[in-house]
Amino acid sequence: MRGSCWWFLVAAVAAHGIATLSCTGAEAAPPNIVLILADDLGYRDLGCYGATKVKTPNIDQLAREGRLFSDAHSPAAVCHSTRYALMTGREWWRRPQGWYGNATLAEARVTLPGMLKTAGYATACIGKWHLGFGKARPDWNGELKPGPLEAGFDYFFGIPGPHGQAPQVFIENHRVVGLDPADPIQIEDRGLRASMLGGRKARFKTEELATVLTEKAVRFIEENRQRQFFLYFATTNIHGPLTPGARFKGTSQCGVYGDFIQELDWSVGEILGALDRLNLADRTLVLFTSDNGGVLRFAVPNGHFPNGELLGQKTDAWEGGHRVPLVARWPGHIKQGTRSAELISLSDMLATTAAILGKQLSREDAPDSFNMLPALVEDSPARGIRPYLTVEGVLGLAIREGRWLYLPFHDSGGLSSGPHPEVWMKFWELGRTNSDFTAEGKLKPDAPPGQLYDLTEDPGQTTNVYRRHPEVVKRMGERLETLEKEARGK
Repeated sequence: MRGSCWWFLVAAVAAHGIATLSCTGAEAAPPNIVLILADDLGYRDLGCYGATKVKTPNIDQLAREGRLFSDAHSPAAVCHSTRYALMTGREWWRRPQGWYGNATLAEARVTLPGMLKTAGYATACIGKWHLGFGKARPDWNGELKPGPLEAGFDYFFGIPGPHGQAPQVFIENHRVVGLDPADPIQIEDRGLRASMLGGRKARFKTEELATVLTEKAVRFIEENRQRQFFLYFATTNIHGPLTPGARFKGTSQCGVYGDFIQELDWSVGEILGALDRLNLADRTLVLFTSDNGGVLRFAVPNGHFPNGELLGQKTDAWEGGHRVPLVARWPGHIKQGTRSAELISLSDMLATTAAILGKQLSREDAPDSFNMLPALVEDSPARGIRPYLTVEGVLGLAIREGRWLYLPFHDSGGLSSGPHPEVWMKFWELGRTNSDFTAEGKLKPDAPPGQLYDLTEDPGQTTNVYRRHPEVVKRMGERLETLEKEARGK
């Protein structure tokens, strides 16, 4: 390893396996951290994960210079739930019923940016927030507080939620950017189909989003190059509507879906280029990942499968809903060009960062966060990082243990099965099979009451082995029941 400091693991906390970094000789500062969270990017949407109809040279280079994880997962199969767990180390299913958004996030005991800010880092969130503003209905014409700053960020520039949902405006810290008081924003509330009235001067142009947000991210790096910083860059690519900039249209072999991915790769390249130009790459940990699995409808007609052979897609507790790409680079600490099959959850970011900083977390601080630092810096960790992980579809909670995925219900736990909107392509429409369903997608009357899949033997989840392994079903069901009781305080 480079430099005067040789890093080694010196301690572990049994509950979370939290390892700290220490060194002999001169003390070395913890790294800058750049966490890039793509939106709705599937497990196989990148060249380094096997995609052939899109080109992602910058992310592929990141993988060559670091480590690629093949069994990383978002804590949930939808955007906002994953972001909550990422920031707090606490799964979305633990939340008190009846709340949504930032009010509770701001009151969390520990948050990822808050911990880094306390450690002296400059902290910024650039991009999609999607964790709410205010304790009640947001006042888009006034002060948007609490928001990202109350959660631990020094600076925020971005958008409130998905870029296709109202209001389509930029927010900087606590205010909408460019708002004309004579033309206030009004929201005609229709749930996810709410529309924005007024605020014409404040509206962003969707095809310019990636450029504007990337420039802001690069500027933050430039302005903080003399100090330690944490950049959380939450891209709007590649969530629908698919709106790549003009120079990226028609550049892929996968239609506008692939064009949007290639614009994402350009954004990553701009950030990596800034680190190189400012001589910061060697002391920066870069993590690239996604908030959930991909949506099939936009890509499959062009012969591209965002989640590869995995069953399911965004919203599902099936594997395709939450297995995500994860690439990490940290020169001198993460060996170049390596791969890991370690079971990882994005909720592990908090405990891992605590380990890098030499801090310890209690189970109450971050009950669902495990330290994955050994999986980053060791060739092969002596033991598994995670004994289990939970994964939340929009309609059901499932659990992974090693090779096993257990779902205590029929169907996908999301929108890939049953009478749901057409945007959610059904697996039988793709010519894929599952032993619980007929070729026409009807649940068989003799289907087991739950699902168990051996992902080592059957990564595509074609065969439910629930009845073959009752001991595994019992063990995993009991663990899941214990966790749910714990969440309810029982």
